[in-house]
Amino acid sequence: MIPWLETDAPFPDVSEALTEEDGAPGLLAAGADLSPRRLLDAYRHGIFPWYSDGQPILWWSTDPRMVLLTKHFHVSASLKKTLKKVERTQIHGGGWEIRFDSAFEDVMRACAAPRADGPGTWISEDIIAAYMALHREGYAHSVETWLDGKLVGGAYGMCIGRMFYGESMFARVSDASKIALAYLVHFLKANGVAMIDCQQETRHLASLGAIPIPREKFLAHVRHAVEQPAIASWKPIPLF
Repeated sequence: MIPWLETDAPFPDVSEALTEEDGAPGLLAAGADLSPRRLLDAYRHGIFPWYSDGQPILWWSTDPRMVLLTKHFHVSASLKKTLKKVERTQIHGGGWEIRFDSAFEDVMRACAAPRADGPGTWISEDIIAAYMALHREGYAHSVETWLDGKLVGGAYGMCIGRMFYGESMFARVSDASKIALAYLVHFLKANGVAMIDCQQETRHLASLGAIPIPREKFLAHVRHAVEQPAIASWKPIPLF
């Protein structure tokens, strides 16, 4: 049985999370709330919320943990060609534009929308409201790919100190989410962020260079990174 958290109850130690044998590996607790204080405490301890409509808030700490080391981000030859085109058009004009934090809620809602291969994601109205509050406090950020004035791709996540926690991505045209991610990774690397938390393993993330690492190794990095100074200014920087 996992513990039920009242509003002011602390999280249990992540070592108490369920294992593969329990049928829900990484599940740590249920209940509590999605206040900024609670969410910041969760992320600082390697915990994240993930649940569906109709469920209580469920808190997870997976082991192993999927992470993307910014120095190991994989850019394929075709993506590099596209990025050079995006870079040229941003300098000389031509339709492409990368922005940070100009349409945070729009990015979240796009990530929550039904996908071509299935239903919408777990991003509910409560989740959107919670991360909008964190965005207003300067912790949650979006990176956006614009084409001819329209939002066509992007990603959002949390940043505490020099630790970034990726949440979700979307694309409305080919490679739009990868373009956004490339600019985000480049920006984070330039600002001393060595690791992006990807939470769970997927083939798509692995194709971009993400790898699973033991939870304890992940937490050791988090404990140091969250104590570093926050990034002062969020503006895209040239790739080449």
